Amino acid sequence: MKNYLQKGESVTIAAPHAVASGGMVVSGLLAGVAGHDAAQGALVEAHLQGCYALSKVSAQAWTVGQPIYVNATSRLVTNVPVAGAILIGVSIEAAANPSATGAVRLNGATPAAAAT
Repeated sequence: MKNYLQKGESVTIAAPHAVASGGMVVSGLLAGVAGHDAAQGALVEAHLQGCYALSKVSAQAWTVGQPIYVNATSRLVTNVPVAGAILIGVSIEAAANPSATGAVRLNGATPAAAAT
């Protein structure tokens, strides 16, 4: 197939903001986990699939299978579809309130729109 580019499990983009390895990279509706540290404007590999422990809104309890979103401003993951949040996947473990991280399976897809 002549138009094939790559599998798409991860993509390399210019970092829209400084990011640490394992942090959320958010560019428009594209959201993934940084494969390495990157300064704003530097190339970063954003992983779009897989299971990750991600920084979450601490004051939330999660159950297995809940939709999980990323807040495009704070880049924290949340189970609440607030305005501007991007659906990134589902929780794969329960998370207590409070807790700093949550286990998320990334859905590997860019959603058609952010939460309204």
